This record gives sequence, C-alpha cells and structure tokens, in this order.
Amino acid sequence: MPDAKRPNQSNDRRKKKYRSDGTPIWAKRFIDGPGIWVSCVKGKERQAVAECYDLFDAVASEMWPLENKNQGADSDSNDDEDNDLSIEDQIANEVSAMKKPKVEPRFVNCQTNTPCVVFITCKAPVDPVKLVVRLVKDVEATGVVRSRCIYRLVPVSGSCGANLPEIQGLCRKVLQPFFLQHPDKKFKYKIELRMRNHSVISRPELIEHVAKCVPEGHTVELTNPEMFILVEVFKSVCGISVVENYYDLQKFNMTEIANSKDGGSVATERQVFSARGPATGNALLQPSESRSD
Repeated sequence: MPDAKRPNQSNDRRKKKYRSDGTPIWAKRFIDGPGIWVSCVKGKERQAVAECYDLFDAVASEMWPLENKNQGADSDSNDDEDNDLSIEDQIANEVSAMKKPKVEPRFVNCQTNTPCVVFITCKAPVDPVKLVVRLVKDVEATGVVRSRCIYRLVPVSGSCGANLPEIQGLCRKVLQPFFLQHPDKKFKYKIELRMRNHSVISRPELIEHVAKCVPEGHTVELTNPEMFILVEVFKSVCGISVVENYYDLQKFNMTEIANSKDGGSVATERQVFSARGPATGNALLQPSESRSD
C-alpha cells in the first residue's frame, strides 16, 4: 500500500511578513517602554509604520548620532592596510568583524490590533518628547508634512499597566526630572487625558490620582496652562509624558500645523518623506520629490 501523501511543508516554512493589522511579524506583541503614539489614515497602518521608521531614523541620527557610523568610515580607510596583510590575517579580520554584535534598531513597531493607531517604541538614548517636538516644529517652520499617512504624534516617556498604583508610580517617575530642571518655578499645568478601548478606570478617578503626584505649589490651569501632563490610556496600557506649548503646536497634529501655516493646504503641501542615503542637517527642510497617486 503506497504511503499516504505527506502534507506540503513548504507553506509551513514560509514566514508571514505582516499580520492582519499591517504590523510586521517581528514587531513586538505588547506595548512597552517609552515611545510615540501615531494616529494615521485608516487602512494605511503598514505604510504609516514604514514612514515612521524613515522619519524617526533620519531625525534621530541628527540628534543622537550613532557611533558605529564612524567605524564604517574608518574601515574604508583601512582597506589599504588590509591589503598588506597575509591571507590568513585578512580572513581572521573578516571573521572577527562578522562576530561583532549587530546594532539593534532604535525604533520598533508594537502591535495594537486597532485601526488608525500605531505605537513605535523608542530605544535609549532617543527621547520621544524631544523627537516629536523637533518634528512638529519642522512642520511649523516649513508648512510641509513629510508623510502621506501620519496625522498626529503623541510621545510618552514611559508605559505601565493601566491600574492606579502603577500609573501613580510612573507619573512620579516622569514628573520628577521635569520639575528638577525648574526648581524655582511654579507651573500652571493641565492633565491632558485620552482613553481608548478602556473602561476599567473612570476619567475623573484617573485625573484625580495623577494630580496627587504633582508636587505642591503648582496649580491647575485649564485655559492657558504652561505645561501639560499627557496621559494616554490604550486598552490595558498607560503612557505618560510632560510637554510644553502643546496647544501652540496644535496638539502635535502635523496636519493642523501645516494647514495653519500661511493658510496652507495639506492637500498640496503633504510630501513623501525619503530617508535614503545619509541624513543631513537640512533633511527636513528640503521637500522630497512628490509622488503621484
């Protein structure tokens, strides 16, 4: 009796590149650490992730340059020296170079399973608040959005579980460095809370517990605050950050900033961002070549 047909194992070996929500298969399955919440066009989550990688990497390479870039330049200058070595020494040098640890990416997409919502975690020394402020100020200066799918960016300096004890612990951890930078100043602040897909903690209860973490002497101001405590609650995760000029920068909505720039229209001024090649100081100031749909 002939053996039964074995199932085709070729399909099992094929690795799925993307999940159903557009996130790559190697992305994190949970939201963790400091990062940036991204609001994007519905159905364009995958494109938004790719744009975030290009845009964030280009700006981060200017603000926090990588040390191994200089090593790459040095390796080119040492080619002549390698030619003088014996074949055995050259092979040994190549093997040692291959054994060097790979540089981990500074930005990794985290799975959200939610349309229009993307979370990109940031690796030190990247500061998500400084990165987002730099991006939105570039849009404010040029009136051009370097993206086709990204609308709004919300940085968080840390993430934790969406329960009151962890939220208060994270809040104190995030607020302390900010107030230490301004020891003699008393701020007027506002807690800017956004809750999505979460119904365990009520808004008034969460705001009350966050306010208890603010040191004495600082007062609440709802109309014209000087600083903002951003609290992002998404499902079972909470992220917190401290920013300034949040309203002046249109709540970090790049589309609104571009529209308010000299009466500009984002329909004509939204450009495609390309980070090919080494990033330069004016990478965000020169419009990239537009792409026709």
